[in-house]
Amino acid sequence: MLHLRLITPADRTDDVVRLVETTVGTAHLVVLPGAARNPAGDVVMCDVAREAGDELIGALRELKLDRIGSIAVENIDLSLSERADKAEDDAPGEGADAVLWEHLVDATHEESTLNVTYVAFLAVATMLAACGVMLDNAILIVGAMAVGPEFGPLAGISTALVQRAPRLVWRSLWALLAGFAAAMVLTAGFSWLLDTLGLFEKSMVEAPRPNTAFIWKPDWMSFVVAFLAGIAGTLSLTSAKSGALIGVAISVTTVPAAANAAVAFSYRDYSQTWGSTWQLLANLGGIVLAGTLTLLAQKAFWAWQRKRTPEPA
Repeated sequence: MLHLRLITPADRTDDVVRLVETTVGTAHLVVLPGAARNPAGDVVMCDVAREAGDELIGALRELKLDRIGSIAVENIDLSLSERADKAEDDAPGEGADAVLWEHLVDATHEESTLNVTYVAFLAVATMLAACGVMLDNAILIVGAMAVGPEFGPLAGISTALVQRAPRLVWRSLWALLAGFAAAMVLTAGFSWLLDTLGLFEKSMVEAPRPNTAFIWKPDWMSFVVAFLAGIAGTLSLTSAKSGALIGVAISVTTVPAAANAAVAFSYRDYSQTWGSTWQLLANLGGIVLAGTLTLLAQKAFWAWQRKRTPEPA
């Protein structure tokens, strides 16, 4: 269940209340006349089944409540109420399958912002992966994959394409490209520093490295794995099962490929540099394609579910 707290001008309260009452899957409607001070107006609160939340929030935005008032949404971890149970039974589909598009756009917008923290995480992950590829240590590679924050901009691109939000596409693309560029430059400098200290050497790049050689040898399986990871990652975001994102992070070779490209370039091994770059592009492309198709499928599914839901009496 979701809890909605709405601030509405007094002359719009009746419209808002009527909308809540006629939306399938709502319960626990509360109206507090004159309770709001900034902005001034009435406070309307209600609970709504997750699978009906997107429809209600969209309708509230059509009333321009996000402009003239306020819409706040919270997850309810526990609700002991027969009315809440009935609301969830009446709503179409299952809550775990529901997509809250407004929440998804907001979350991916935040995760797709190019800021110091994002670049720092990506740079540290890339440097950690550089240590992993030079030492041929798969454990370090897995750790670097888990640290990398690049799935946020990738999800942002997919969401923006489905929702036709060009500004979010460019924002996410800029965060992705600029972030990787900065991380790779910093990793090349990091490689040069460790070489100066005698911790890295060219022979480590030229060694066979059987545990990590796949990083600069892309093939169709690289794309297939990235595609599957993109599906899993998108489902984890839309269903609020964020724990699955860790599994997604350690299944794709974005950060390690960027790291190996930077290290190989610093030692003028351009063959590995190009191979790693193609590996990186294959993974990024596979994730974006899978995420976009998954969101389109979910959007079509929920449109079908709503058509099957009977109109309220």
